[in-house]
This record gives sequence, structure tokens and C-alpha cells, in this order.
Amino acid sequence: NFSPEELAEGVAFAHARGAKVLVAINTFPRAGAEPLWHRALVNAEAARVDAVILADIGLLAHAAEHHPALRRHLSVQAAAANPDAINLYASAFGVRRVVLPRVLTVEEIAAINREIEVETEVFVFGGLCVMAEGRCSLSSYATGKSPNMNGVCSPASHVDYAEEPGGLTARLGGFTIHRTAKGQPAPYPTLCKGCFTSGDQTGHVFEDPVSLDATHLIPALARAGVTALKIEGRQRSRAYVAEVVRSFRAAIEAQAAGRPMPEAALARLSEGQAATTGAYAKTWR
Repeated sequence: NFSPEELAEGVAFAHARGAKVLVAINTFPRAGAEPLWHRALVNAEAARVDAVILADIGLLAHAAEHHPALRRHLSVQAAAANPDAINLYASAFGVRRVVLPRVLTVEEIAAINREIEVETEVFVFGGLCVMAEGRCSLSSYATGKSPNMNGVCSPASHVDYAEEPGGLTARLGGFTIHRTAKGQPAPYPTLCKGCFTSGDQTGHVFEDPVSLDATHLIPALARAGVTALKIEGRQRSRAYVAEVVRSFRAAIEAQAAGRPMPEAALARLSEGQAATTGAYAKTWR
């Protein structure tokens, strides 16, 4: 969302204050429109960004060939969740870091780190995607808009709430996702967190409508060999980003000093004012 000039100005601002800038160019190029993505790489390198985050194999190959000095990270949207896949990206395209999907336990992350030589980055707060990261077929089917290409899962333009005799109904793209009784909080209609009937069970089959908060797992993630923590901040305000980053900075410093993790510091910023550790500490239903 930056012009080339704004990007260069922002990178210079960050570098002057000791911060790194990683630029996500992790959408998948449309056939015939590849020059748009290639220009994005040119602009990133010209702005002297510290790394680009890529998912498309063709774009990775182009970056490795034409911008070899530009550090390459593998986006979570590549869905590389095992050592063989990660090592392939590292050997073929010179990837230096991989963002792991939010479907792995801490033990699985530790096992992956023992078999790879690149850095790993994991999500610790925000939206909890349990489908193919950024490529959710359910959301694409319901709305006709790809989460990857259109920048959001369950776009607000396709969300509808209606007061009905049984309470409040939340729909996405015309599909009913939730029904909540009058007076109860209505979650945002995200398909993977919707209510489904499976066998004799009706409920949140895939995941509860809450946010990821892995603050208390920071010591375990550090022991597992994780290099960086990722905060999901798409479509968030500057105030939200500032408060969440500040909280996790305090948690990292507490971990380094051997102090306990902060208690529920971000509960009010979580979806439904509730949080989960997702797959990190549980098995799927």
C-alpha cells in the first residue's frame, strides 16, 4: 500500500531508528501480469528493504536470478510445513527464513528446526487461519474473492447481519455462518470459525471464533529454535499494532530475563475478548 517513494521514505525512517523492514510481496502473480510483481521486487531492492516475503515459486525464482542480494523469506502462504519442503525452497531459491503455518504444535516446530538450516518465524497473535494459509477455498467460494489476491478473508463487503425470530443471523456471501441468541455476542462470520453440523455434533468444528495469543508459549517457542515472532496485523489500526507489539516486546524481555510472562495483557484486543493457543498446544478436533 505504499508508492515507491513512500516505501523508500518509510524504510529510511525505520533504519534511522534501528528497525528492519520486511516487505510482503506474497500474492500470486496473475498470468500475463508478471511485470507488476517484478516491479515490486525492483522497488523493494531500490528502497533497501531488509527482506522480501514471497510465496509464488515463479516469483521466488525470478528474485533469486535477478535480485540475488535481496534476502528472501518464504511466506506462510507457501504452506511449507515440513523439513523436505522447507529445504527445497532453501536450496532452490536461497530462502533464508520460513514463516510456518498455524497448524503445527510446538513439538513439531522443534522437530522441523532440527532438520533445516533456515530461520523459522511463527504467528503469536491475531487472526487464526486453519485452512491453507491465505488461500482458503471456503472463503473464496463463498465470496468470489481470493483471500490472497484480494487481501482479506471474509471481506466486509460480503458480510450481512439480520435480526430474525431466533436471534441474530450472520451471513457471508449469502451463506449463514452463525446464529446467536438475542443479547449474545455475535462473532464475525469467518468460515473456518463458523458453526457446522458434523455427524451428531453442531458447533465450531474447525476452530472457535477467538484470536490466537501465544504469549505464554514464548519460552517454549524459544526452546524450539524459533527465530522471530509474527503478529497478524492486516487491516488493523496503528494504535492496535503499537499496543500489541509493545506487549510482545515486554514478553520477550521478560523471557530473556527469566521473569514470568505478562498476564492477559491483550485480552480486550482479542476477537470475542477470548484467546486460544491454536494448534501449538492442542490437537485438531
